[in-house]
Amino acid sequence: MAVVLRLKRLGAKKKPFYRIVAVNRSAKRDGRVLEELGFYDPGKKEGSVSLNMEQIDYWLKTGAKPSDTVKSFIKKFGAA
Repeated sequence: MAVVLRLKRLGAKKKPFYRIVAVNRSAKRDGRVLEELGFYDPGKKEGSVSLNMEQIDYWLKTGAKPSDTVKSFIKKFGAA
């Protein structure tokens, strides 16, 4: 089972809210998730991001591949 770290879209029309999740590679964008790892709210001025770095590190060590967007969040906000 190949695992990826990517965004799951939630929220209303034109007001998106995303959760950062670990999912099976073949799962749909908003389908079944293995674990929720954080959130991203672009509606705020600066864009609010929260990451659970302990769990993200666990998934990366087990071979999960982050999407480009999640990789940039980890690089920008992960070291905090």
